[in-house]
Amino acid sequence: MCYLIAKKFGSVGSLALQTSHGQHLVDFKRKIMSEVGTDEIQLVTISRPSAYGEYEPYQFVDTEQEFEQKVKVL
Repeated sequence: MCYLIAKKFGSVGSLALQTSHGQHLVDFKRKIMSEVGTDEIQLVTISRPSAYGEYEPYQFVDTEQEFEQKVKVL
């Protein structure tokens, strides 16, 4: 288990999606990066949200669809 985090540079807080490591996660991250770019949005994979205070507060989402939609409007 891990968390995919999306943070807009210079803003407070981030989106978080609980997911699993593997090729599906790699493909999902690539899809999002191709749609929103990397100039304003940072995508990272972390093990525990509590260990990464620089991304707090977290807004947890339940699905990849919801994550993708919200990243597009960050």
